[in-house]
Amino acid sequence: MCIYRVPYYLREGDYKTYAPRIVSVGPYHHGKKGLLEMDRHKWRALHHVLKRSNHDINLYLDAVKELEKKARACYQGLSITSLGSNEFVEMMVLDGCFVIELFRGAAEGLMNLGYPRNDPIFAMRGLMHSIQRDMILLENQLPLFILDRLLGLQLGRPDQRGLVARLALQFFDPLMPTYEPLRKSYRSNLDSSLGHVITFHPLSDRVDLHCLDVVRRSLLQRGSQREMKRWLLPFPRIDAWTPWLEKKEIPTHNRDADERRQQLIHCVAELREVGIKFKKKKTDRFRDIEFKNGILYIPRLLIHDGTKSLLLNLIAFEQCHLDCAHDITAYVVFMDNLINSHQDVGHLHYSGIIKHWLGSDSEVADLFNHLNRGKVFEINDSYLSHLSGDVNRFYENKWNAWRASLRHTYFSNPWAIISLAAAVFLLLLTFVQTFYGIYGYYKPR
Repeated sequence: MCIYRVPYYLREGDYKTYAPRIVSVGPYHHGKKGLLEMDRHKWRALHHVLKRSNHDINLYLDAVKELEKKARACYQGLSITSLGSNEFVEMMVLDGCFVIELFRGAAEGLMNLGYPRNDPIFAMRGLMHSIQRDMILLENQLPLFILDRLLGLQLGRPDQRGLVARLALQFFDPLMPTYEPLRKSYRSNLDSSLGHVITFHPLSDRVDLHCLDVVRRSLLQRGSQREMKRWLLPFPRIDAWTPWLEKKEIPTHNRDADERRQQLIHCVAELREVGIKFKKKKTDRFRDIEFKNGILYIPRLLIHDGTKSLLLNLIAFEQCHLDCAHDITAYVVFMDNLINSHQDVGHLHYSGIIKHWLGSDSEVADLFNHLNRGKVFEINDSYLSHLSGDVNRFYENKWNAWRASLRHTYFSNPWAIISLAAAVFLLLLTFVQTFYGIYGYYKPR
């Protein structure tokens, strides 16, 4: 089981963040009235696939029929739904081919797949952004092995694995909260990959679950741009890869813990009072945060209108899936602790850590405060717990506060430094004058 209905305690008061608005993928929102308009475009995409590959529809139906039991087991509570066998298989084929067409269209170009330049769905960029946000939702997922099988049948290689994960990262890249996009020069490499057998990919040492899982582990394990470009080459060398996912013991989580225990560190304004500085870390690893010599290094974060939905669904997946560490949740709690007001956001923006496309810094502060609402987990299992302890020890050291106060009072600007130097110089002159006055009194010439 890896595709869940979002628990009520997470969705309370914010159902729209977890529910699709344009397109349904999978059984949870299948057949809902507001989403039926997209179904005719799904059928149109399926007809394009059959015409382009010269395949019969039964090839896809029979292949998915073999995987039906395994696919049903991926969904929470699906065994008691009213979906019959034929309806479930048809839905998997229809939705799966639609998803793959979107992925391939982003990588190869729609015209290369036989779609007109002014296609009513695939060529509408504004609508495509909404479709991307719908397709990243936890309740709107298809098992990745279904997508792998459908794409393999289209390419004549039913056992291929890994290419859908690559295409998914290309497709969902505009939603990523990392600053540097990954798809500057990857289109040609992905296009080339479609012509070769792909049986390995470094995002995982286990089977991928679904697209949201691929995006999550990509965020946590992204390396340098050079490493990602090597991965997107048509023929990656398997022996050249290093593990992308550390094997860790599954932590135990206590959802009933007091929310006050999630206060990892103080906010930016309070940390600055004791002399802690904030600098952008030059990396695209989402969680690569470091504290050294009184400086907190944080990777750059890009916030846009799709960031809230993405992060909330990633958190929901971590809350639901047992075989999943709470790394995204820990990151969100950490950033929420840092950001209490628009002044905190403003300083992080000034430091180059946060860049946002929202209306104001206050909206960014409200976003993080909302993200952390009701998300309770055991902070001692967090990968940031050790770093937070180092920051707190630095904060509690009174000498650091005194030194920061001295620096802020007397060394905050050039005029303050000049005034301090002049005062010290006058004090020295007064001392010298006093010394010679006393010396001349006791030892006159």
